[in-house]
Amino acid sequence: MKVIVNDKPVEVDDQVTVAGLLDRLGFPEKGIAVAVDQTVLRRSDWQTTLTDGARLEVLTAVQGG
Repeated sequence: MKVIVNDKPVEVDDQVTVAGLLDRLGFPEKGIAVAVDQTVLRRSDWQTTLTDGARLEVLTAVQGG
């Protein structure tokens, strides 16, 4: 199945979770926020299984001055 991550299509397994996908794509465990279909997910909800066509936005924290 396909999901969209930051406007790019990604082919995934049928039972992939948000956490599993983030790990597979190399996102850090901390310092990120995730929205699925325009709803921000709490970290405790990252075990949610994704559905075909889900749209994820992954934002990373940036430190600057």
